[in-house]
Amino acid sequence: MGLVCGPAHADRRVALVIGNSAYKSAPKLNNPVNDATLVGGMFKKAGFDSVDVRLDLSASEMRRMLREFAGRSRDAEMAVIYHAGHGIELDGNNYLIPTDATLETDGDVLDETIPVERALFAVEPAKQLRLIILDACRDNPFAKTMKRTLASRAIGRGLAKVEPTSPNTMIAFAAKAGSTASDGDARNSPFAAALVEHLPKPGLDLRKAFGFVRDDVLKTTGYKQEPYVYGSLGGDDVPLVAVKPAATGPQANPQDAVRRDYELALQLATRDGWEAFLAQYPDGFYANLAKGQLNKIAAEETRAAAEQKAKAAEHEKARLIAERAQKAEQEKASAAAKAAEDARIAAEKQKQIEQARAEAAEQQRKIAEAAAAKALAEKQAAEKAKAELAAKQAAEKAEQAAAKPAADRQLPEVENQKVAALSPGSTSTLSAAELSKSVQSELRRVGCLSSSAESEWSSTAQRSLTLFNKYAGTKFDVKLASLDALDALKAKPGRVCPLVCNFGFKADGDQCVKITCRSGYRVGDDNECEKIPEKKPVATREESRRRDADRRATEAAPPKPEASGQIICSSTGCRPVQKGCRLVSGVIPGRVSSNTATGGSYEVCN
Repeated sequence: MGLVCGPAHADRRVALVIGNSAYKSAPKLNNPVNDATLVGGMFKKAGFDSVDVRLDLSASEMRRMLREFAGRSRDAEMAVIYHAGHGIELDGNNYLIPTDATLETDGDVLDETIPVERALFAVEPAKQLRLIILDACRDNPFAKTMKRTLASRAIGRGLAKVEPTSPNTMIAFAAKAGSTASDGDARNSPFAAALVEHLPKPGLDLRKAFGFVRDDVLKTTGYKQEPYVYGSLGGDDVPLVAVKPAATGPQANPQDAVRRDYELALQLATRDGWEAFLAQYPDGFYANLAKGQLNKIAAEETRAAAEQKAKAAEHEKARLIAERAQKAEQEKASAAAKAAEDARIAAEKQKQIEQARAEAAEQQRKIAEAAAAKALAEKQAAEKAKAELAAKQAAEKAEQAAAKPAADRQLPEVENQKVAALSPGSTSTLSAAELSKSVQSELRRVGCLSSSAESEWSSTAQRSLTLFNKYAGTKFDVKLASLDALDALKAKPGRVCPLVCNFGFKADGDQCVKITCRSGYRVGDDNECEKIPEKKPVATREESRRRDADRRATEAAPPKPEASGQIICSSTGCRPVQKGCRLVSGVIPGRVSSNTATGGSYEVCN
């Protein structure tokens, strides 16, 4: 199928590119806007008739863009939608998240997001290819904060598997169903960079192109992210960019128009002429020559201005001398005249330098044009000689065929019978049911079929043969079981399709074994062991109540007495015994008599 050349109505290709980064209720994503700009540029360079790049769209804007794109798809042979941003899977259905979504509950998904089915509806009118590319398998922040209205409602990790019902429809995921994609450390995600590298290769079938994309992403992410493609195409190759037919006859030099305009500007030799040329041709060999000519003109203008300034200084000097000015003023004028003369000399030297540069560049231009003309002439001569040689060889073959006797070109009837007798029979003794069951048994042996072999060729068997075609590099018709497919399967000594394990399990040979983590570790979101975070103590309401009750009881208790309760009296009066002291009966050591007021006792302190 031709996708580039031919009438516009037969080869029309349209693309819609959406990149959502600035989410209002979630952290900003760095790469989707960059990825959308990069992929949009790739479609434009691939010669698409219409490429619409839209960034940071709300829900209403996304619905409007899909509605308008559906109208453009009606007259198109190929329709492509690329979306970079957040996506979510709810109960087995996939949704694209606009920038204004809040998603406080799982019920908001139906109102604030765009179903992937809406994008499939927009590309469905295309006649030959319908392609959806979803770079929306990132770790979704809404899934962690979203409230569930039903405990049984499932919100998956990444996006769910999709099986398109329309023919010639493909859906490419940045990561296979149930897994998340990485933004990477560069300006663009690994998936977007691989798309731009392989999809626009002329003549490369899209299935092979996405296979190369898968290999690059696996290698870049250390085999943690595997892109996946759902849907199927027919037996013919479907390239995004078809190979252009080789041009015949002498080809016009694309630099001829630039050279003619350059020579016109060279004849004008004015600043306006060179600036107009650079405005038309800002880059390239002739643009560099034009910039050299501008530098030459600028040097001439500087030299003329310096010469005029030197003349004015000389006139000023002569005037001051004629008017018998003071010696200081004359010396000052002489210094100014000398400085002006030095500037004029420097400008003159700069002019000569720029003149030499311009002449050298002009010489290089002539040499380059002569070399290009010589190469073109040699190419045309070689093509002409090749065509003459081919015509001569064809004429010689025709003469030899005409001279050969008719008897030599015919085999005797007996020889034909012998050859027919030696030809092997093409019929098979296997029935259709036996052939179907044999092919399914071999598919199960090489790891491409998980269910048991049956006598009917079901859709499960078709998908299994599709997987075998993908990983074995074959192109068998998946709609029926064939002897060629059976022979190719029997030729494989071991597993062909990769082993895919559920979350919490990893591949070990041909079996999935449960991942066992050491003490203090658990299986994380990336299916690897990670350390269990320590739980910080949280105060409960019961502990807070007990603490408040103890504080109130302490405040309500009467204060403890600080005095001992004993009284000591002397001639000056009575007072309480100090804290830490006590009364002792008897005579105070060193005195003749005791304190009679206290009954013969005295105070002793520690």
